[in-house]
Amino acid sequence: MFFKTAETTMWQLVQRHTGAVGYQRGVKAEGLARTPAVIDCSGWVAWLLTEAMQAENDAARRPLFRADDMRALHAWSERIIEEIETRTAFILAGTDITAHNLPRCATIGLKMSTPAWANNHPRPRGITHIVQMVRRPADNEPFVSESYGGSVAPGISLTPLVEWLARVEPYRRAGEMWAVDPFRLASSPHTS
Repeated sequence: MFFKTAETTMWQLVQRHTGAVGYQRGVKAEGLARTPAVIDCSGWVAWLLTEAMQAENDAARRPLFRADDMRALHAWSERIIEEIETRTAFILAGTDITAHNLPRCATIGLKMSTPAWANNHPRPRGITHIVQMVRRPADNEPFVSESYGGSVAPGISLTPLVEWLARVEPYRRAGEMWAVDPFRLASSPHTS
């Protein structure tokens, strides 16, 4: 499905915050109001998606995306993937994920490590990082937006999809990547 208003909203938010917002684990959308602004990966993805879905609802003048579906996205990375998969009955895993078969604006979770903090927060798939695919309106090119706490330029970044997929290829091959389609929530049985 194509949701022009939602996609444009995400692109505008990505343009505004990329390179201007840092990373801090455990900080969600409220971190955007801090000085300096910070947010973690799941907070970033949840905020992007809910802002985009609300913009699409406003443009349609009806609830294409239900409030409970949007609230369910305000969780940790593994839970966001699980909620979207459960509500849409769609997921791609491992080597099934390619640039050609990803949904237009996929949400992708990765098992990047087994950090000590995860011991108190069991995750069946072990997903510890989440990213959001966005589209540049001018030419429809796909990019990956993420908030990451690495040692080089931590915070919100934007990477062309093909370049990002090449960088995470070891996770894809190991079956430690999962992709869902958050915009299928508009057509899920939960939506009226």
